[in-house]
Amino acid sequence: MKDNRFRRVVMEGRIPVGHMVWEFGTRGMAKILETADLDFVLLDMEHSEFDTDKIADLIAWLKATGIAPFVRVPQTLYHFIARVMDGGALGVMCANVESGEQAKAIVDAAKYAPMGKRGVGIGGAHTDYKNPDPVQYFAYANLNSTVICQIESVQGLENVEAIAATPGVDVLWVGHFDLTTSMGIPGQFGDPAAIAALQKVADVAKAHGKLAGIQPSTMEQADGWLKMGYNVISWKADSALYGNALRTEVGALRERIAG
Repeated sequence: MKDNRFRRVVMEGRIPVGHMVWEFGTRGMAKILETADLDFVLLDMEHSEFDTDKIADLIAWLKATGIAPFVRVPQTLYHFIARVMDGGALGVMCANVESGEQAKAIVDAAKYAPMGKRGVGIGGAHTDYKNPDPVQYFAYANLNSTVICQIESVQGLENVEAIAATPGVDVLWVGHFDLTTSMGIPGQFGDPAAIAALQKVADVAKAHGKLAGIQPSTMEQADGWLKMGYNVISWKADSALYGNALRTEVGALRERIAG
């Protein structure tokens, strides 16, 4: 099973840096991402047209790199979580987790017994089509995989302690647009209530020995959220990064042409 670079970086006391892919699901993306020296990539199924077949291709191409492939599943259902894990994902991100019970169901789907209840199908993509010793493999797979629960609603914020206390949950990740929308202040990240909510998630994660993740869109946001205690950072989604770079560079080119 591929080593989880995200986990290794955390164990070394560093902050893992990733990127979200939800538009450009091409065979070349894995090696392009590798040039940025990323620790992990989030392959998004919630807000994209990616199906399980496309996700399996992306994970396979990422095996040619050291990047840890994680998948944000469209719903926190067993058949989404277990299938992407069997496809070779080293972690799952689940949107809008609102209770400890929901967090436990996610861990059950992602982890093998005794930690969880993931079904056993050895010899597929997740074991590189080899048949490892099951006892050793289950222990390693449980240790080598990452479970990310997104806090994206007022209810999730109210129950964040129970979510963080769930064994097997590794990261509390704030979906800041959804959370502020649920709070009635959509996109108002500088609002005192939004700042307090983000700080609460970071503090709860630290208190329970978990990581706090977020995806800033500006360096100023990154600076502020790092100071709050966020220690997992994803830098934008692919379409936003490409669009911003293209607008900036084409704008500079037009200025040269006009000058």
